[in-house]
Amino acid sequence: MKLNELKPQPGSAKTKKRVGRGIGSGKGKTSGVGVKGQKSRSGVAIKGFEGGQMPMYRRLPKRGFNNIFAKAYSEVNVGRIQQAVDAGKLDAKAPVDAAALVASGVITKLGKDGVRLLGNGELKAKVEVTVAGASKGAVAAVEKAGGKVHIEERKADSGKAGASKA
Repeated sequence: MKLNELKPQPGSAKTKKRVGRGIGSGKGKTSGVGVKGQKSRSGVAIKGFEGGQMPMYRRLPKRGFNNIFAKAYSEVNVGRIQQAVDAGKLDAKAPVDAAALVASGVITKLGKDGVRLLGNGELKAKVEVTVAGASKGAVAAVEKAGGKVHIEERKADSGKAGASKA
């Protein structure tokens, strides 16, 4: 094979359409955008406009809502903790908290409200876990293996609904 024989795989490289290069090209003069008007100008997009008819996004009913009080946890299953212990990424004798989980790669990004432990999977290692929240199944799985689960106390946010004004 020589350098002058190199060429891309068939179908992998598309040739760019050359517009505005004379009427013989088929895409000359107005370059396929018609004459005058808003849609022939650059930088214009009429998304969702249906010619004066009520658009689809306004015909459909609204559904659901966003809960502004929802907690944003990073979720970790007990089975994933066992995998990390087996791989040697987590030390079973050291306390397992959010920082240890991030350092070991069990979770990549820490949630705004901390880590929540879930009960999916099996745990054999005796670990002491400190998390922001845990399901009943997760607590049962950790205690069955001989470990403990500590739930962190949340700091009361001032200015939230229900906070005392004293």
